[in-house]
Amino acid sequence: MSTVKPKHIGRNISRIRELRDMKQEALAIAIGTNQQSISIIEGSESVDEEKLKKIAEALGVSAETIKNFSEDAVFNIIGNTIEIENNTGSSVISYGCTFNPLDKLIESIEKNEKLYERLIQIEREKAAYLEKLLDKK
Repeated sequence: MSTVKPKHIGRNISRIRELRDMKQEALAIAIGTNQQSISIIEGSESVDEEKLKKIAEALGVSAETIKNFSEDAVFNIIGNTIEIENNTGSSVISYGCTFNPLDKLIESIEKNEKLYERLIQIEREKAAYLEKLLDKK
């Protein structure tokens, strides 16, 4: 028997709203309600589909995104995103590598060297075999 905890839609709405740097009042105005209603919605485990669609539109996401929201996925994306300041003082978001490109280059060079050495060894064996065949004649 598994005890799967249902998604808390209200908590997901709250987290997405916070990540969007939006206050409850702003979300309330966007969907035509008041801040207290948003507070109640964010405390609810479930939200009716019509309200969820309005909220999703106001937050700039789909209703499915709210239903399937995962903080682990968000932190994974944030962890793999680097914000770099350019010369003008504005920020540029760069999706940085999770590996060192130079290490990968060195790895590929080493693999190529091993393959080349193997090819040379095979050519030597082939030459020795042909010499052996010529000596028999």
